[in-house]
Amino acid sequence: MKKLVLLGALALSVLSMQAFADEKPLKIGIEAAYPPFASKAPDGSIVGFDYDIGNALCAEMKVKCTWVEQEFDGLIPALKVRKIDAILSSMSITEDRKKSVDFTTRYYLTPARLVMKEGTTLSASLDELKGKKIGVQRGSIHDRFAKEVLAPKGATVVPYSSQNEIYLDVEAGRLDGTVADATLLQDGFLKTPAGKGYAFIGPAFTDPKYFGDGIGIAVRKGDKANLDKINAAIAAIRANGEYKKIQDKYFDFDIYGADPK
Repeated sequence: MKKLVLLGALALSVLSMQAFADEKPLKIGIEAAYPPFASKAPDGSIVGFDYDIGNALCAEMKVKCTWVEQEFDGLIPALKVRKIDAILSSMSITEDRKKSVDFTTRYYLTPARLVMKEGTTLSASLDELKGKKIGVQRGSIHDRFAKEVLAPKGATVVPYSSQNEIYLDVEAGRLDGTVADATLLQDGFLKTPAGKGYAFIGPAFTDPKYFGDGIGIAVRKGDKANLDKINAAIAAIRANGEYKKIQDKYFDFDIYGADPK
């Protein structure tokens, strides 16, 4: 009898291990050129808030996750052709994107801001932008906002593949400024030597038409299984303190619903 019980236990163990081995990993798309949310460490590994949140969610869901690097404007196409299963790359939840993908609940929320030379005057009307060159990341919500709101004010909107390229051209004087996520600009440019002499200029931009309802994780249309699992995991890490632990590693304010100054 003991031998039968032992054999049965071993069989279940083997089946359990086989099921785990057969389970496909969750492939998460990310653009690693968006510090402090995602960037490359000197050894080539990905680091940042998005990356840490993703790993915490995977641990909570008890699933193996693999990260797939992709330029931002290629993330949704990659999701649609099943190259990836989810996008965790500071993607804003907008009505336009909801036509192509399904979103989880938000995992952070910050406004957009303009960065220009310190001392630049910019009123709420934005009329002073006439003749100014403003860099934006191609395919981002800031790209659309700049083209529909800043361009009619006379600004020349210049799209780039990454925000890091924009910083180089701002510093070199080839651009007058850039519009992007406030936290990204603060940590990725203003707090660096390259950002010396630059500052947030004008109002914070929060129009839901362009900036949606915060930043969420995208999955394929109709992928309710992954959507529900990730939503439950977001709620869990918010409740058990893991989210705050990760947040405090990168920010000195509540990024879940903050307006950094």
